[in-house]
Amino acid sequence: MIAQLRFLLQLTQAQRIARRYFVTNGFDGALTMMGLTIGFYSAETRVPVQVVISACLGAAVALAVSGLASAYVSESAERAKELRELEQAVVGDLQDTAHGRAARLVPLLIATVNGLAPLLIALFIMTPLWLEQAGVVLPLGGLEGAIGLAFVVLFLLGVFLGTVSGSFWLWSAARTLVVAVFTAAIIFLLNA
Repeated sequence: MIAQLRFLLQLTQAQRIARRYFVTNGFDGALTMMGLTIGFYSAETRVPVQVVISACLGAAVALAVSGLASAYVSESAERAKELRELEQAVVGDLQDTAHGRAARLVPLLIATVNGLAPLLIALFIMTPLWLEQAGVVLPLGGLEGAIGLAFVVLFLLGVFLGTVSGSFWLWSAARTLVVAVFTAAIIFLLNA
């Protein structure tokens, strides 16, 4: 089954699309968690960690569902269009061929990647919040730890993009950090 899936991904070149969706929605998940935690951190009143976790979890689930649904709908439409065009070119029905299977399975795979990326990254960034809730004493508080972890994840996504593009990884990582710092500055300014 894995070999078949790998073949369908190669046939459709969907691994590039899945990689882009992973980075794009992963970036969205990390930046959203960073924004939420900085918003709570910069508030004048300290909010209980359970409220922060609930808000972050709600945002993470919403990003996941949005990513899953939007990618499935758009990829299904694109794959169906491509299959119809190919069927018209060969004047035949391709539903029971590798192209037909790809038109049905690849949107599911891409939607799964698109939905899981922000969810998994957000859950990872929330780890310090859960640790604080469980009573684990952290060198930094849960909010500070989550903010720091969000910056680390954004940096690592930049490293990944640099590696994929063949450019200097540190330059790519620095660009993602500039976006994070710019976003944090706007949040702090708006809350001031």
